[in-house]
Formats: sequence, C-alpha cells, structure tokens
Amino acid sequence: MNVTVSAQQPRVLVVEDEASIASMLAMALQFLGFDVVTAGTGEEAVSAAAGRAADVILLDVGLPDLDGFEVCRRLRAARVDAPVLFLTARDAVEDKIRGLALGGDDYVTKPFDINEVAARVNALLRRGRVAEPAGRRLRAGWVELDADTHEVWRHGRPVQVSATEFALLRFLLENPDRVVSRGQILDAVWSCGFQGESGIVETYIYYLRRKLGDTDQSLIRTVRGAGYLVRAAPAGDTASR
Repeated sequence: MNVTVSAQQPRVLVVEDEASIASMLAMALQFLGFDVVTAGTGEEAVSAAAGRAADVILLDVGLPDLDGFEVCRRLRAARVDAPVLFLTARDAVEDKIRGLALGGDDYVTKPFDINEVAARVNALLRRGRVAEPAGRRLRAGWVELDADTHEVWRHGRPVQVSATEFALLRFLLENPDRVVSRGQILDAVWSCGFQGESGIVETYIYYLRRKLGDTDQSLIRTVRGAGYLVRAAPAGDTASR
C-alpha cells in the first residue's frame, strides 16, 4: 500500500488491483493536489478506510478478493461515510443500481478519462463541503430532510441515503411544485457542465423513489419531455401512510 501524507490536501483512497491503473490515477490526482492512498484488494481497502479517514473513495468493482460492491457494503456497515465513486467495466443498469443501493454515490465506466474522474471527485468533495443553515428542514408529503444534519425521514423513520441521493433530494425539495429539468439537476447535483452518462439522473431518481416509498410516483412526478416535479402535498398523502 502506498501512502502520501498531507495535512491539508483532500485525501482520496484509490482501490484498484491493476497496478498500472492505480499508479496512473495516483500520479494524476497527486498532480492535481490530492493526498492519495492506494489499496490493491478489498481487504486492504476496508482496513485503509477504517484506519485513515478519506474524503473520497475511488473503488474498482472487479477486485481479486472482495468485489467493490461488498467492499462498499462493509464500509457503510462500519459507518465510513466518505463518498464512493465506483470504477467499473460493467455498464448494465442493474449493476449501477446495485452500487447505489449499497451506498455508492457515483460511477465511471472503464475505460475512463482522468479529467472526468477528477471532475467527479471534485463534485463529490463540493457536495460534502456545502455549508447549510443550522436546523434547516425541508418537507414534502411524507418525506423530511434536515440540511444541517444530513438526515432524511420517511413517515418519521430514518432513511439511509448516499451523499449524491441527499443532494438530489435536497434540490428537488428546494423547488416544490416546480418542474426542474434534467439539465438543471445535473448542474445542481453533478456540477455545472457535467457531461455524465445520459441516464444518470434517471437512475438516481429511480433509486431515490424506491428508498422513499414513492412507488406510485405521487411524490416525485416525471413530467414527460420537461423534467421532474415534487409535490409539496402529494395527492392521497396521509399521516398514517
């Protein structure tokens, strides 16, 4: 395991078993001003994340011992809440949804451009650094969000969401009864000018609905050809729901 120590630079844990890719990522990120820690196996990754706090984790899905999904599950079970950016050759929607379900925040499909990786790392860092007004709560229907503590409730019960899911839900709740376009969501959640995969917004909306129990899409509505709309008081919402 290679460790570059810095007290002030944001720390990125790169988990990649292919030495050439790990070295390329580490060198590029160090050049861009990041403190980089590398791990070549899933077990090393879990140990490194538990022992030294990382600001962002780049996690390869195809590791030789534990796959990246299992690593992410163990990290979240151990209350490691650093944003996870999956590096994967798998582009099936089912794999991406699985990664989000386990607490991942974003994904890049191999082969990737280092500039895209750096942009997504910076976007994840910005999401974690945004200062929120103390005690600010947002509500819509049976969902409540605390912008200060980063907690989410569904019918009064806590819901575990990733950093990206939180940012997406917060943006939607900040714009109740207003249609927001996919482009506006990309700018707000994935940073201005983000050129991600075409389905990333749809993928996150899909999984957020599942976590919030919005199976009939009465809370987060799809407005065909326009975007998404959150109803402040969804039809049929009741306290006992």
